[in-house]
Amino acid sequence: MVATTVIVHVKPEFVEDFKKISLYNHENSRKEPGNVRFDVLQSNDDPTYFTLYEVYDSPEAVKAHKETEHYKKWRETVEPYMACKRVGIPHTPVAFD
Repeated sequence: MVATTVIVHVKPEFVEDFKKISLYNHENSRKEPGNVRFDVLQSNDDPTYFTLYEVYDSPEAVKAHKETEHYKKWRETVEPYMACKRVGIPHTPVAFD
């Protein structure tokens, strides 16, 4: 199992647009074979700070996700929305429900 947290800082004027395209990515990612979880989280303290929490059942499923049209559309759309480059941190779940 592979879990990834993706940290995204969004320019204030693009917060609502970021949420909309991220919801689209979330809904389609959840339909992918191998997807276990895909959460889009917005900070309560800073509405421009988002964390995506993605869990796939294998490295192959992660690779397949990055080849989907919805992911490519998300990646291209959010690029100008970001205040700085996004950071993806892969994890190996130790305790997971």
